[in-house]
Amino acid sequence: MSNAPLMPMATAVWLVENTTLTFKQIADFCKMHEVEIQGIADGEVAKGIKAYNPIISGQLTREEIKLSSEDENRPLIIKSSDIEISNTEKKTKKYVPLSKRQDKPDSALWLIRQHNILKDSQVAKLVGITKNSVTAIRNKSYWNYNNLNPKDPVALNLFSQKDLVEAIEKAERRVKREKKQKEKAKLIQQTTI
Repeated sequence: MSNAPLMPMATAVWLVENTTLTFKQIADFCKMHEVEIQGIADGEVAKGIKAYNPIISGQLTREEIKLSSEDENRPLIIKSSDIEISNTEKKTKKYVPLSKRQDKPDSALWLIRQHNILKDSQVAKLVGITKNSVTAIRNKSYWNYNNLNPKDPVALNLFSQKDLVEAIEKAERRVKREKKQKEKAKLIQQTTI
């Protein structure tokens, strides 16, 4: 990976405007040519580019700029920061082809029959249909209910087995919690009588 700052031109604009660094120091740091830095200082290059502060972004420190400002032969050294990029933060929706979309109500019916403890909202989220459709399938009032055939959504590749297991575990925790709340309510009712 190159040791250039994030936005070299915008960083160079900021360094020209806000420091006493030489053009060579700025050019070396931003991986640009000295003539470009001269053009930025003259206002001929980078018109309309908003200055980007490398201190706020953590690429430079004020001390680093001060040390390089005092010694014109000292180059600016970019702060190396290991940025961890995780893939788990946001899950992108997987495209479902038209030919498989007709399988969604079938999959919802399969989930309702096989895993009755799942809430309608969980089934809807897993399969990718509306909660109203799931409720209609559960109540047998879905417009095409008589033509539905239960199909395993994992086998149809609508979602993974891991997603199904997590949803079932969550539903089991909810059922246990509701059971405890009912028992508490029953004990409270018995003690007040």
